[in-house]
Amino acid sequence: MRLKKSLAAVAVAAALLAGCQATANHSPTSAAVIATQQLPAVDIQYETFTLDNGLRVVVHEDRKAPIVAVNVWYAVGSKDEKPGQTGFAHLFEHLMFNGTENYDDEYFGPFERAGATDMNGTTSNDRTNYFQNVPTPALDMALWMESDRMGHLLGAVTQAKLDEQRGVVQNEKRQGMAQPYGRVFEFLAEQTFPKGHPYSWSVIGSMEDLDAASLEDVHQWFNDYYGAANAVVVLAGDIDVATAKEKMEKYFGHIPAGKPLQKLESWVAKGTGTKRATMEDNVPAARLYRLWNTAELGTADATYLDLASNILAGGTSSRLYQRLVHQEQIASMVTGFQYDRLLAGQFFIVADAKPGVELAQIEAVIEEELARFIQFGPTVEELQRFKFSKAANLVRQAERIGGFGGKSDLLAAGMVFQNNPAAYQQSMDYLAQATPQDLQAAAQRWLTDGDFVLHVVPQPNYTTTELASDRSQLPAVGDLPALDLPELTTFTLSNGLQVALAERHDVPTVQMNLSFDSGYVADVGGKVGTASFAMNMLMEGTTSRTSQEIVAELNTLGAQLSTRASIDRTSIHLDSLVTQLEPSLDIFADILKHATFPSDEIERQRSTWIEGIKKEKANPTSQALRILPGLIFGDNHGYGVPLTGSGTEASIQSLNRDDLVSFRDTWLRPDNARLVIVGATTAAEIQPLLEAALADWQAPATPMPTKQLSDVPMTTSQRVYVIDQPNAPQSTILAGHLAPSAKVDNADLIDVTNAILGGTFTSRVNMNLREDKGWSYGARTIWQGWDHSGMFITMAPVQTDKTKESIEEIVKELTQYRADNPATQDELEKIQANKTAKLPGAYETKGALLSAIVGTLNQDKDMEWLETYAQRVQAISVDDVRQTAQTLIHPDRLTWVIIGDAAKIVDEIRELNLGEVVMLDSDGQPL
Repeated sequence: MRLKKSLAAVAVAAALLAGCQATANHSPTSAAVIATQQLPAVDIQYETFTLDNGLRVVVHEDRKAPIVAVNVWYAVGSKDEKPGQTGFAHLFEHLMFNGTENYDDEYFGPFERAGATDMNGTTSNDRTNYFQNVPTPALDMALWMESDRMGHLLGAVTQAKLDEQRGVVQNEKRQGMAQPYGRVFEFLAEQTFPKGHPYSWSVIGSMEDLDAASLEDVHQWFNDYYGAANAVVVLAGDIDVATAKEKMEKYFGHIPAGKPLQKLESWVAKGTGTKRATMEDNVPAARLYRLWNTAELGTADATYLDLASNILAGGTSSRLYQRLVHQEQIASMVTGFQYDRLLAGQFFIVADAKPGVELAQIEAVIEEELARFIQFGPTVEELQRFKFSKAANLVRQAERIGGFGGKSDLLAAGMVFQNNPAAYQQSMDYLAQATPQDLQAAAQRWLTDGDFVLHVVPQPNYTTTELASDRSQLPAVGDLPALDLPELTTFTLSNGLQVALAERHDVPTVQMNLSFDSGYVADVGGKVGTASFAMNMLMEGTTSRTSQEIVAELNTLGAQLSTRASIDRTSIHLDSLVTQLEPSLDIFADILKHATFPSDEIERQRSTWIEGIKKEKANPTSQALRILPGLIFGDNHGYGVPLTGSGTEASIQSLNRDDLVSFRDTWLRPDNARLVIVGATTAAEIQPLLEAALADWQAPATPMPTKQLSDVPMTTSQRVYVIDQPNAPQSTILAGHLAPSAKVDNADLIDVTNAILGGTFTSRVNMNLREDKGWSYGARTIWQGWDHSGMFITMAPVQTDKTKESIEEIVKELTQYRADNPATQDELEKIQANKTAKLPGAYETKGALLSAIVGTLNQDKDMEWLETYAQRVQAISVDDVRQTAQTLIHPDRLTWVIIGDAAKIVDEIRELNLGEVVMLDSDGQPL
């Protein structure tokens, strides 16, 4: 897969950031009560047609931005593999990016020049997809490229490319297995499905099978599954059906249909009894997984079980979160989800134990709550709340034409999995009509303690047309439209709060960001982590609402409210439906003005927070990002704190309520803030609502606080620090030094300079370590600019036995970029094209536009500066880049942090003579 997580990993990662809520009344109710709840509707208009070769096409017209989402789904995934040949679907996805017979070069190249966004390829058990959003003038290029790899690939798939991508995939597998709990899902697949079941192996496959894959094998895979009749193409955005028919026939009509296929439709393999296993691994906390094989995708029971998983373990208001995390405080995390797939679903409950707590104790609580749910079902209030929240999330998905979960994804999934682009509507109908009795019955069917169907049908008599498109050259990308952003209306509330509004009326939602000039740097001289902890505690209760009531009200309103801290800012973000804006603003204002920082919630959060810090220290990348800033800026500098913002175990342990109240009263004041709003409203409509909610929020009489930041000199030599992680399958390499702030006049030039070296997929560092050497799943350089200063960082997770060589290659790339092999005109033009051509689609969503406006205003710039970004980038010369590289990059002054198996890497690192190698513990202290 290309720089993405598997569906299971995404589901778990998303759920781990959520929580859950207990209920008191479990009495059943009638379907009539449920029917009174009005859920927001989603209706994606589309048309379909099929080419003579069997290729199915879905077209959705959305003219709000001059971009088109091209989403190609093949009805083939890891379930179509055979034992002994696992990982082929995913390996072939990688090979699809390595050139075709008519364009034998890196696939991302033309798209980066054309400004493509949301571009990737992914593999699951059930399908493989390839997608990108392109400016409308680049559509012919995109279709030419997609059709070229569908119909003209095999001649370009060589043994060298197979060996290269095999190494990349194996490094991807190593990288996944190096993470805490990284071996779990492969083991669960083997244990929960019978041998030979298509879900009994992982999508990425086994190392042995990948090693054994021959060139003949992968060629056969393409011939078996990549025919036109086994694919669906969705075109969504700035396009109509007539145009789509003409272009699809031109570029795809000549491609053969492919072989007739036999495919499974269902194999649930429902189990009986209880099976147990124990796995030992290098993890920061004991974790419990409990799961059942359940109904497959598209069934009513799958929807009911999805709702049940939310009520039981889907957020901070869920029953298990309340019992395990909030009330009994024996777990630091609990989550649950229904994992939908074509042949079978799986229902997961996952929980992390706090130190000293036996997993058997957590398991007993889960069993008790599950038994109560099976006996009584959910309450009406629980069901209505989670139904509305899920429907509201679908409304937000429908704002985007492409990318993960956007409209083109919804249509493609429906067509591939259920032969109906509007299949999501059936799921919405199941959701709308679900009653407590439905959820209870589904839980009784599937969660209390299996039929193979095969349909064989003759393949239609497909035909192909004559080749209609010129395959000798790539279609040129036409002129791109100028960036036209909404005007910014500004006004000031009676309490002095500055407000900026950009109107966007595409879907009936409003997003706002209240940003304060504070952040982690406000912790300097105090207790690190205070800013993040205090912002998190705003949601934990007010003078009129408990934390549970806040979450419950937000779910009922379909609103999303979040708080966060970054290095230079703290912020509160609200995403509300227009119809629910006034009550949503009431909650927004309540947590801002009346947060009580209750002592019991502080203690509960403290233990969970400390467990989170331990998990950060167990993850090599986050551990390095905790330690590197302190080595570069020093312990007493605002930018020397862990980049995660979580503080240290000692500082969080010492935090008290007075610290949090002091932070709030000192920094969260209207004269230190700006409110930016993007959405379907006007100044005349929203200003009175803001006045009603915030007029009594006044600045204190005390002077405005100031950040305490000082200049730090750059080190004059290299320094090397190693953190031992015994038996780690790969080494995580970070190297950094001081860099300019984000507010410097040449910030755009610095960004372009970094992008050429290591800021894109086809940049030098990644192409070297990933594509050329196959030592890493991905390597990059980062310029992180803040208000006062910044860092330049090179980051590369690499296989252990190539640690020394990878460091040498990093030093070589950085050194040559400054002198012997500086940036070329072609490299600059590629980055200029990429950064400017993707602008028409860069602000498609309210969230993206809001983030851009907030960032622009925080840099003391205006909307004209944002709109003229393309002109500034296009004006950069290659000499500008070469000069900037010499002032930005200093290979002889790097601070290295390397995390890996010290017994295998330290001696070789010393041979490089980069400087004294100092061993650090997990807190960054010298051993």
